Amino acid sequence: MKPVDHPLVGTWQLLRATTIEKGDTTVVDFTRKQSFIKIINDTHFAFLQHDLQKGQDSAVFVSGGGRYSLRNDMYTEQLDYCTARKWEGTTFSFTVAFKGDTLIQQGQEQVEQAGINRVIVEHYVRVKN
Repeated sequence: MKPVDHPLVGTWQLLRATTIEKGDTTVVDFTRKQSFIKIINDTHFAFLQHDLQKGQDSAVFVSGGGRYSLRNDMYTEQLDYCTARKWEGTTFSFTVAFKGDTLIQQGQEQVEQAGINRVIVEHYVRVKN
């Protein structure tokens, strides 16, 4: 199956992200104070995150993108661009699963320069046209 025909291709809204780091688990609801979307075409991905209070209490804007590969359920991102510059040039491998219009992405984020070593589980819903 060509990636363009794969259900991964599209625009995805992050609903919640679970992070497991040093034995602690944190769950963030991305439907309340912030918004995060990931856009995936047949060769590249991009993500955008911002606060929903328009910077009134704490301004947040994060973006990044790059190339990706997909082999069966193994989705690998090469982060070529990122507002968190220490993350650029890093490769992340995740497993992906689909349940209806929901994408579940999980794997390890390890960015030595930023002191990051954690497992993430993200739940996205497909954005309808």
